[in-house]
Amino acid sequence: MKLDVVVDGRPGKLAIDGERFQYSREGESIERQFSLEELTPGSYSVLIGGRSYEVIAAGNEVRVNGRAFTVEVFDPRSLRGRKAGGTGEGRQNVAAMMPGKVVRVLVTVGQAVEAGHGLVVVEAMKMQNEMKSPKTGHVAEVKTKAGATVAAGEVLVVIE
Repeated sequence: MKLDVVVDGRPGKLAIDGERFQYSREGESIERQFSLEELTPGSYSVLIGGRSYEVIAAGNEVRVNGRAFTVEVFDPRSLRGRKAGGTGEGRQNVAAMMPGKVVRVLVTVGQAVEAGHGLVVVEAMKMQNEMKSPKTGHVAEVKTKAGATVAAGEVLVVIE
């Protein structure tokens, strides 16, 4: 799985293959084996190179051994073909960036939303990601519910 990430405003690339990851940023690259164990929902023990890290994930904030980071994760395949994201007129679909489980649905049909308003929270790869409205408008359809399993690219909410 290949992902684009932004950590504290600095873009990078993350590739995960089984129990190995490669993280590249600004010409630097690290590749390591890792193991991940969920302790409680949103709290994990991560072992990398014989060193243990306590990771707590809540929305876009991730704390590693108490140090906070703002993290955004994007599936580059979901960004292909987009021009001026969020500025289009008419209906716009908000889709899952990667396979996961819907944790919460934050809107109802007919509700007015602003650009960037949270719509659905999806847990993927043990992290919760909030899908946001690409534009100001109204919720035309909610195509999922809490507890549902979703595939990458599956439409969750339609905004018009």
